[in-house]
Amino acid sequence: IITIEREYGSGGRIVGRKLAEDLGIHFYDDEILKLTSEKSAIGEEYFRLADEKAGNNLLHRIVGRKLDFTEEPVLSGNVTAPENLFRFQSSVIRELAREESCIIVGRAAGYVLDQEELERLIRIFVCADKVRRVQRVMEVDAIDEERAKRRIKKMEKSRREYYKYFTGSEWHNMKNYDLTINTTNLDLDQTAELVKD
Repeated sequence: IITIEREYGSGGRIVGRKLAEDLGIHFYDDEILKLTSEKSAIGEEYFRLADEKAGNNLLHRIVGRKLDFTEEPVLSGNVTAPENLFRFQSSVIRELAREESCIIVGRAAGYVLDQEELERLIRIFVCADKVRRVQRVMEVDAIDEERAKRRIKKMEKSRREYYKYFTGSEWHNMKNYDLTINTTNLDLDQTAELVKD
């Protein structure tokens, strides 16, 4: 099981997809939202709206306590609360990891699975310097430099807050990962090969 957290524009998702193809295993990114929606019978749009965004519990944000995602999600009342949606999603992530070898991108999957005591769990963080990330975002999203910088800033803030809110830990704390890869001077195929090796 490989989990990948990634800075926006670092190419982490592309590396994960390439690695999954090379290893002949499933790749899960947005697919997690669809699977969670099907399992929970909650509309996929609720999971998309909450995807990698922190919840709105102010006390939880300030104190930075980790969420007990091992609790069962509630099936009545406020089923679309961010914490409940995270529990549903965590349940699907754990189920996938028990059933098959796979690569899961984002959604604090490494943290969720770290508690499962899986023998074959590798948690990866993909990063790159800001100049390279801006270039990649401009190329992939076909936008100008200023919009690319704003998008990176917004996405980084969202991912950082999401990780902190649900795990109580810092997203950029490299102790949360087994392998950190800087893609500034590597192309994404080289990066996938490096991870595979």
